[in-house]
Parts: sequence; C-alpha cells; structure tokens
Amino acid sequence: MLFSMYFGAGNLIFPPVLGVEAGENFAPAIIGFLGGGVLLPVLGIIAIAVSGTNVRHLAARAGVVFGIIFPVVAYLSIGAFYALPRTGAVSFSTAIQPLTGWDSLAASAAFNFVFFGVALLLASNPSRLIDNLGKILTPILLVLLVVLIVLSIANFSDTPNEPNEQYADAPLAGGFIEGYLTMDSIASLAFGIVVINALRSAGVKPGRKLLGGVISAGAIACLLLGLIYVGLGVIGLRIEGGEQFEDGAGLLAYTAGSVLGGPGQAVFGAIVMLACLTTAVGLIAASSEFFNYLLPGVSYRAWTIIFTLVSFVLAAAGLETVLNIAAPVVEFIYPPAITLILLTLVEPMLRGKFFFYYTFRVAIWTAVAWSAMMSLSGLGLSFLEPVISWAPMHDVQLGWVLPVAIAIVVGVIADAIRPHEPPARPGHPGPAEQDREVVSSPGATASHPAA
Repeated sequence: MLFSMYFGAGNLIFPPVLGVEAGENFAPAIIGFLGGGVLLPVLGIIAIAVSGTNVRHLAARAGVVFGIIFPVVAYLSIGAFYALPRTGAVSFSTAIQPLTGWDSLAASAAFNFVFFGVALLLASNPSRLIDNLGKILTPILLVLLVVLIVLSIANFSDTPNEPNEQYADAPLAGGFIEGYLTMDSIASLAFGIVVINALRSAGVKPGRKLLGGVISAGAIACLLLGLIYVGLGVIGLRIEGGEQFEDGAGLLAYTAGSVLGGPGQAVFGAIVMLACLTTAVGLIAASSEFFNYLLPGVSYRAWTIIFTLVSFVLAAAGLETVLNIAAPVVEFIYPPAITLILLTLVEPMLRGKFFFYYTFRVAIWTAVAWSAMMSLSGLGLSFLEPVISWAPMHDVQLGWVLPVAIAIVVGVIADAIRPHEPPARPGHPGPAEQDREVVSSPGATASHPAA
C-alpha cells in the first residue's frame, strides 16, 4: 500500500532522465537519488510513528505556531492544491492524449471526472486501503513495471553518455536533489496517518508493535522503490539517443513501443494511470484523515468529497497557474521538513539523557528563514543572494544544510546547559516504557480509524 501511494507519475519519469543525464556517473547519481527519494521518505514515516499519529504531533516539537502552520501548508501543497490534481492532469496528458488524440477541455473534464470518481470510491473507506491498494492495484502496477524494465534492459545496450553539468562534478548531490524533489519526503508526513490507522484497524496493537509495523512497511516500500528506481534509471542509461527526449514520459513511451510493439503505448498508459491513481487515493485519504482530526466537526467522508472536487476542477481546467504558485511553496517547506524528521529520529538515541527543546526551535526556524531567503531569491529578490550564496552547496540548493547544522549545535548546547522535562507528546516513548502507546490521538480507536 505504501509503495503504491509513493509511486506516482513523477517517480516514474525522473529516474530515466537521471540515467540519460548522469551517464558515466550513474552509480553515484542513483545512490544520491535513492537517498533523497527513498531513504528520507521512509524516515519521515518512522518519525511520524515515533512522535504520534500525524504531522501535527511531529511539527509541534518546534513550537505552537510551527505546529499549526506547517502541517496545513504541507497537506495543502502536496494535496488538493498541487500533487493531487496533478495526478489527474498527468494521467490525461500522458496516458489518454497519445492514444486518443483528445485535446480539449471537455475531454479533460470527462476523463478527470471518472478518474477522481474512482479515486474517491477507493478512498471512501480508509480501513480497506490495504486491500484496495496493497492487494489489488499494487501487484498489477509492479508486474507491468517489471515487464517493461526487464525487456528494456534486455533490448538496450548503448554506451553511457558523458554526464551533463549537473552530474559532472557532484553526481551524488545532484541525484539527491532530484530524489527529494519527488516530494515524497513531504508526502511521507501526510501518509503517516494512513499507514498508522491502517495498521491499527488491521489489529496491530499500539506501542512498540505498531512502531515495528510502521518500520517493516517502510522497509518493504523502500526496497520496492529502490529496485524500481534503479531499473528505470538503467533504461535511461542504456537507451540509444536518450538525450533527444524532452522528458521521461516521452522516453518511457518510446521504450514501451520499442520492446512491446503496438500494445506498448497502451501498457505504458496503464502504468501511468495506475501510478497516478494509487497516489491520488493515498493523498485523498491522508488529507481527509488529517483535516478530520484537525476539524472533527467535518466528517472524513465530507473531506474526501471536498478534496476530490477541488482536485477535479483544477485538473480539468489546467495546472499551469497552480503549479507556478505551488512549486516554490513545496521547495520552501523541504528544509524544515527534513530537519524536523532527522531531529525526531536522533533524539531517542540520547536515551533520555536530555530532550531537544531549544534544538528543535532554533534548528527548525533557522531552516525556515534560510529556505525563505532561498525561495525569495529564486523569485527575483536578488539582493538576498549575497546573504545566502556563501554557504557550501548553495549552487545545488543545499545551502541551508550548514546554517541548520550550526543551529543544531547551538540548540544542543542550550539544552545541555538548561535541560527541560520531556514534553507531553502523543506516544513519546520513554526508555523503560516498553508497552506505552506510540500512537494515540484524541478519540482514535480501531473501530474509528479516521479519528
């Protein structure tokens, strides 16, 4: 289930392009991609389980203001206002238009009506997501992907190209950036509530067993994602003339036609459709469960309808304006999100010697400030460039790492000098609390998974 929610159209088309552009530096580039696109998202799921049931419990570690604003921005940016409508738009443009030649607002609206109707139906009962996605749609998606990858590798054997500028000098960093721009690290913060509730409704008891279940699900998803990404990357590495394609979608469409003949385009369309559909189902369920938790006066089912309608309208009308607005927001929230995840996972390693209080606040707000300056500089406020350009790795969008690392050191020193009592967090596991609930939210029970 978790693999299928992660694996959308963007995940499908990024690795082949990396294979083409990295060329001879493919190995370090794909390792970096797996770090940003596989390891970080799985760590995000585990961080949610450690801190509570959802991203609000996680974000509250950085203070009240951040604990409210960040989760809402994260869910909306990877949900109804960006990634969710994109699943329908990409499915239509990649899987339907090439086969039918349809290119009108009416055709787009008709397709997206059916697409989001099916997604709404599958997401209507969150306790059945494991069956709907994990046992039905995911195996079909995996079979199609494996067939395409194996046949492509068997038929293509071109010599790798020279790496382009992005992967010539720092292929590991370049691959990492491509991996975390899949948005799966942010999506993992949203999907955490779905995975935890699905495990609970399946009978897994709260506490260390539930945390172990989340880690196991994350490990399986990590393995599947890694294998598929490497296979797709090798297609781009070995295909002849890969640089002539504008994007990964065109490259894979050509690949499917080459190795599968006439039906190849239909097979590729089915892969794209399933990848987008499973991600749409996951995003509808995750967004609805979170906002039902935030505003329990509005039911889970009502939220699924609201987010589905918003996504349908945006996908049918076109996403260009929405993407132009939302993309900078998504890039902006990555540094604080990654900082939050890593600190949450590091703190338990201290075994209760002291707790991160100032560390979370100083580091997170440093990440927020630095990321804001990076985003504003990219939007044209050039006077900010001298302020941030001194930082190492600024040219590969990782200039925030050193300032945040310094902030973490400052925060740790402050926490060591003036320690705080452990905060009252949902499911915060003390070192001797073997059976304490790792997950607990107000009113949540196995019989009411959407609480």
